[in-house]
Amino acid sequence: MSVIAPARPEPEATPATASPARPRRTAASRLSGWLGNSLVQGFLIVVGLVWITPLAGLFLSSLRSARDNAAGGWWTSLASPGRLSFDNYTALLANTGITRAFWNTVMISVPTTVLVVVIAALAGYAFAWLDFPGRDWIFLLVVALLVVPVQIGLLPVAKLFGQLGLFGTIPGVVLFHVAYGLPFAIFLLRNFFADLPREMLEAARMDGGTEWRIFTRLVVPIGRPAIASLAIFQFLWVWNDMLVALLFADTSSQPLTVELQSQVRQFGSNIDVLAPGAFLSLIVPVAVFFAFQRHFVQGVMAGSVK
Repeated sequence: MSVIAPARPEPEATPATASPARPRRTAASRLSGWLGNSLVQGFLIVVGLVWITPLAGLFLSSLRSARDNAAGGWWTSLASPGRLSFDNYTALLANTGITRAFWNTVMISVPTTVLVVVIAALAGYAFAWLDFPGRDWIFLLVVALLVVPVQIGLLPVAKLFGQLGLFGTIPGVVLFHVAYGLPFAIFLLRNFFADLPREMLEAARMDGGTEWRIFTRLVVPIGRPAIASLAIFQFLWVWNDMLVALLFADTSSQPLTVELQSQVRQFGSNIDVLAPGAFLSLIVPVAVFFAFQRHFVQGVMAGSVK
């Protein structure tokens, strides 16, 4: 006798999970949102115009003749743009003092930035991940140097450079900037490198990687945003410096900031020379910033979101 098994009940169909209904926006809410965005955008536009107005005024003044600059403000050139020319820049390039000062600025800023970034990256990795005697005490000493004003070291270092034959030379200015830029640079990169996952570095060591290989192939690529941010800060600081160069550089090694100051002292209101020189001194750091803007933003935002 065969037994017929009872039929299994059909599983109940589970209704699909309906997505929550999007709240319907009223005309008032849409209007308030549009006004809010418009106010924010308008405020940012105003801030951008206020920031760029002096730069535009300096550029237009550099394109005007000395007579036109004496006759009226730079905004008057908007009514007659045909009178603008690059003759002032041609004369500027013919000025041996300005051109020599420009290349002196390059020869001071670039080596200083490279040395600070390289030494600080090596020291930051060592303080973060290498064990050696007195590591913490040495790092505390580096942090303590952050509060030492640059004015305190001017006269003692000037005396030391005089004894070493470095006073009034470009290497002397570079060494001073490197010495006073390293404490902040080491502190910045050490804190960034210390946030790297320990498991990642231990796995690299277990795979046979040396400390140098781990640093160059792993730590430096990951720390590129912080390194780029440090390079931008250091370059802008040295390029725009006047105090250190005014004391440690002579007429053959002085940078553009000191040369422009001497031009003002000698010729007074020679705006046809000062305006293009000041714009040339300004446009280089602006170009460097925009060239590394993406890395700079990544470095500033690093660690803000975990």
